[in-house]
Amino acid sequence: MNLVRAELERLSARRFVQLMVVLLVLAFGVTAATTLAGSHKPSADELASARAQATEARRGMEMAFQECLARQNGTLPPREPESYYPRDCSEIDPVRSERLPITADYLPGVFSFAEQARPLLYFLIAFLVLFGFLVGASYIGADLNSGGVVNLLLWRPRRLTVLGAKLGALLGSVLALSVLASLFYLATFWVIGQTAGLAGRLSGDFWRSLGAVHGRGMVLVLLASALGFAIATLGRHTSAALGAVAAYAVVWELGARLVLEIVDARRPDQLMLSSHIGAWLTGETRFWDSQLCADSRPGVYCESFYSLTWGPALLVLLVITGGLTAAAFVVFRRRDLI
Repeated sequence: MNLVRAELERLSARRFVQLMVVLLVLAFGVTAATTLAGSHKPSADELASARAQATEARRGMEMAFQECLARQNGTLPPREPESYYPRDCSEIDPVRSERLPITADYLPGVFSFAEQARPLLYFLIAFLVLFGFLVGASYIGADLNSGGVVNLLLWRPRRLTVLGAKLGALLGSVLALSVLASLFYLATFWVIGQTAGLAGRLSGDFWRSLGAVHGRGMVLVLLASALGFAIATLGRHTSAALGAVAAYAVVWELGARLVLEIVDARRPDQLMLSSHIGAWLTGETRFWDSQLCADSRPGVYCESFYSLTWGPALLVLLVITGGLTAAAFVVFRRRDLI
């Protein structure tokens, strides 16, 4: 217990961690101030006009769908242009639409919490992922490079216990900070929506969906923290983690992706770590692949999209992070630290 407490004190005392917390607060403050300055409480006339426009837009979508069905059944005379309607009318079916026009779409300059909460949460999660990775890498990297780990082992000569305490203190601290920051962040924008904007439709489905994104985001933050910690342990320096990420992004995410597109490979996006991160965070991501419909028969509708869901994406992220973390513990146990 004393070891964990000591590691928590060492982590909170690091200047880099304090700097990152200051940057987190600064980014939050700028985002909140910008949102507040660019929003206003809509008047009754603005709300009435926006509701009428949204209703008219939904009515137009329904009329287009019915006309498409009539054209498909031969009960509507053909008119120009012939390509006005899709081959499959279900593509424009309002019932199957992911999102219908709502009042907030026609209120320019008005912040809507129900519409903007998810993008704002994605922004915060991205910052927290970066925060966790950098803090995790610098926390162990600086100690290995400066000899702090050697001094700690003189007090507690059990390598795996010491490294496990460091990792546990890191993950616990990052998780606690991330949860508190995200809750305060969302609460602030909820207040802005109530007082200087539009709250929107905050149904049970909305809160469940937002909670799911928040939970997946916290898992992603923990994985990023452990990944930065593991790579820095393997490389014995903070720069090893930064170099590894930069090399992966340039060589694989950019270079390999370009080569796969040139050779017209099948489903290249599923080989990219960024695709799995996006699929885990959003629940499902769709990608285009022209090869999927290469063998389809003429006149048969084929959709050249494939989906990557959160289950396989999480498995990939766990395997990569768990494998590197296990390797870091094995190497740390056998390595000469002097």
